[in-house]
Amino acid sequence: MTDILLVEDNIELAELLQAFLKKEGYSVCHVASGEEAMTFLQVTKVKILLLDIMLPGMDGFAVCRLVREQGNVPILILSAKSDKTDILNGFQLGADDFMEKPVDPDLLVAKVKVLIQRFCRVKTPSDILVSGEITIDKIARKVFLKEVLLELNIKEYELLLLLAENPGKTLHKEYLFQQIWGAYSLSENQTLTVHIKMLRTKIEENPRQPQRIQTVWGIGYRYEEI
Repeated sequence: MTDILLVEDNIELAELLQAFLKKEGYSVCHVASGEEAMTFLQVTKVKILLLDIMLPGMDGFAVCRLVREQGNVPILILSAKSDKTDILNGFQLGADDFMEKPVDPDLLVAKVKVLIQRFCRVKTPSDILVSGEITIDKIARKVFLKEVLLELNIKEYELLLLLAENPGKTLHKEYLFQQIWGAYSLSENQTLTVHIKMLRTKIEENPRQPQRIQTVWGIGYRYEEI
């Protein structure tokens, strides 16, 4: 297994980031296109994917979507495109975090550590959480609704798990954001709202009138077992 796959067509930047990450003890492989990234991931497992958006041929959004369809490897987007629409599009396609270029190497390392640790941490528990009609297999990192497998990205999975572990409790937005994205995340709080909306489309019979994930206006969200 390789720790990090870096997908970046700027060779000079890629070499700089590789050197910095290797200095921190990570094994890093670099490819310069989306097609190369998908070929690499077919034969090699990685702990995290660092993904540029503006790539020749298959762009980073397409790579993000395909990677997420195939598994739950953490995806950190690195992009000079900081438009809100692009950021939200990345999250909706399954990205776990976003960094605007020029990249701060120290901040990059911090984000990489958090994502890898969180990914490893949620893989280790051996129990299965049953919450009403929802079953969460913590070993396989899979969620079932009425025994039907749901397609969730990492953040959706972690958010649902946190909510389901606290049924009937109102969890503040700030608490949820810090637990899932981390205190040092540059993501906006609106990211939480986007993921709540995406979760509701997958676990609620009527997302416009949610019964499981209920909004407590001005405070946060409350999960109810049904």
